[in-house]
Amino acid sequence: MSNQNIYDSDIFFKGYKELRAGAANYNDLLEQPAMTKLLPDLNGKTVLDLGCGYGHNCIDFVRRGSKSVVGVDISKKMLAVAKSESNDEKIEYINMSMTDISKLNKTFDFIYSSLAFHYIEDFDSFAKDMYSVLNAGGQLLFSQEHPIITATVDGNGHFNKNPKGEKISYTFSNYNEPGERKIHWYVDGVIKYHRTFSGVVNALTTAGFVIEEINEPVPEDRAIKELPAIVKEYIKPNFLIVKARKV
Repeated sequence: MSNQNIYDSDIFFKGYKELRAGAANYNDLLEQPAMTKLLPDLNGKTVLDLGCGYGHNCIDFVRRGSKSVVGVDISKKMLAVAKSESNDEKIEYINMSMTDISKLNKTFDFIYSSLAFHYIEDFDSFAKDMYSVLNAGGQLLFSQEHPIITATVDGNGHFNKNPKGEKISYTFSNYNEPGERKIHWYVDGVIKYHRTFSGVVNALTTAGFVIEEINEPVPEDRAIKELPAIVKEYIKPNFLIVKARKV
């Protein structure tokens, strides 16, 4: 499994931080609102946040009544921000790869992850690891880049425009060729992994999960008003969100 830690690159970290600090971004206007709607009741629950980043979700889980929260991230820079901005006695931040969660020697009622699983190389094995650290009846909620986005080998999927310059369709390729994708995102050589929609679902069900809900979020009117360009999400989805349960 890949343990690439691109977030500790100074150039990448600076660019990503500026992106998230922007008043209008896809995370805050599209992905996070959709994820929040799918959160279960967390009162008294133990939570594992994989790829916790700045810890904003960790502190939110505490506010929602979680008994304890473990935030895991491979980036020391991200965790430094988390410990500064999202600190609480109920939260433990651990610097480690998501793929090493079996080493935590703990089980949880709820596993959460926001836009991190497309960095996992062997998702089939990882799904089994997540299942093993969930308590019976525990739930998993995660988002990742949509397979339509990760598909094209060179990362150059693109919108097509009509004579008026309006986006009308989206072109991508290599969908049924799962595997590594090396792209430029602030820096060269960012490694992500593409898997098909069925590949994601089958990995989860093979591990034992029961799928509860799948969401490919579209922007609400408020988001379109704040960021008009986001309306292109009606042409193709940017994110895939999955909610599942351990029986």
